[in-house]
Amino acid sequence: MRPRYLISISLALAARLALAEASNWPQFRGPAASGVEEGFPTPASWNADTGENIAWKAAVPGLSHASPIIWDDIVYVATAVTSEKADLKVGLYGDITPLEEAGPVQWRLLAFSKTDGKPLFDALGYEGNPRLKRHPKSSHCNCTPATDGRHIAAIFASEGLFCFDMKGKLLWKKDLGPMDSGFYVVPSAQWGFASSPIIRDGRVIVLCDVEKDSFLAAFDVENGHEVWRVKRNDVPTWGTPAVAESPGRKQIIVNGWHHIGGYDWDTGKELWKLNGGGDIPVPTPVIAYGLAFLTSAHGNSRPMRAIRLDAQGDITPPEIGDTNAAIAWAYARQGNYMQTPIVVGSELYGCTDSGVLSCWDARSGKPHYSERLGNGDQGFTASPVASDSKLYLSSEVGNVFVVAAGSKFSILATNRLAETCMASPALSAGRIFFRTRDHLVAVGSRP
Repeated sequence: MRPRYLISISLALAARLALAEASNWPQFRGPAASGVEEGFPTPASWNADTGENIAWKAAVPGLSHASPIIWDDIVYVATAVTSEKADLKVGLYGDITPLEEAGPVQWRLLAFSKTDGKPLFDALGYEGNPRLKRHPKSSHCNCTPATDGRHIAAIFASEGLFCFDMKGKLLWKKDLGPMDSGFYVVPSAQWGFASSPIIRDGRVIVLCDVEKDSFLAAFDVENGHEVWRVKRNDVPTWGTPAVAESPGRKQIIVNGWHHIGGYDWDTGKELWKLNGGGDIPVPTPVIAYGLAFLTSAHGNSRPMRAIRLDAQGDITPPEIGDTNAAIAWAYARQGNYMQTPIVVGSELYGCTDSGVLSCWDARSGKPHYSERLGNGDQGFTASPVASDSKLYLSSEVGNVFVVAAGSKFSILATNRLAETCMASPALSAGRIFFRTRDHLVAVGSRP
């Protein structure tokens, strides 16, 4: 029999390794795109003016809506740098006209110390005139990078897919074609590509739903070799693919309007398909409890739906809010436009672009509440994250609402970042990392 102290040491080491793995935030919305980190206390309040609960703040050049990613003790940020400060117009408005801009852009990958914000490297990925225009609320660098601890994959708008090592050395790149993302009704309204890559089991997965020649593809992370590519027939979308594993099945699930669906991990073969919803799909699928939670908005519909992971074939119901063997529950008019939902504990949360936060029982779909954050005069684009039984929801003008997790609505605090904030935050070891207009801000205790 092993001595008790050896067993205690083994358990302590296992717990430490588990926490170390949990403290990595390797892609958009963190591990498995869940948006959740457990096991660390996080602050409910801070003060950007006095520095209370601000661990550090580092200047970041350029304009980018890409989220920070974190591996071990390093925070990585992608950005698009121009000679003059890029225009950005936030708020709730309906202008679809892209910006007219001149001059080259530098797409860069930056690294900072997670401990104190010290800059570690600034790697140039590509420099040139953008192939396509962007929306006034968008940027030329919307896609969050992804890492597996050995590689960092980044999509730099229509300039392609770039893969770096962990020190910023470019390993390979792929031209994916002009990824023209805009309003399908007005093809000249170019808004900017935003679907982020993910890395899983040696593959980089990329969803390119654009005006022409849309596809979902898998590339070898070591060399960029194309493993498979499947054609998609949908309008431009902006969601990131999600990987779901269930008994006997591993699939990639993507959001869409005409072609929501699941694809076989090994071959890319379509497993199931769902038609209908909002015609500007942005949120990423969220996986929990054997379900894929999907939402979209704009146009005639804004559904929130829970799809069973064993879905097969065409699962489209007669009406948008109907259920069937594959659709566990659905609401035709309770989904959201920009933000990816989040599951915390037994509840699912979704927030509209005007700041209405709704909560349901994730498994049954039973509604708990629908309440407004703020007074309705600010937009919400960044997706929420959660830790320590708290949800963090950032408005575009930099107000962060901290909401208690659970079936009862309760705002614990409202905090200012003192800058606009379009990127979804990252979590790591009790700190919250915000990419604001000009800075990377680490909220949490000082070292």
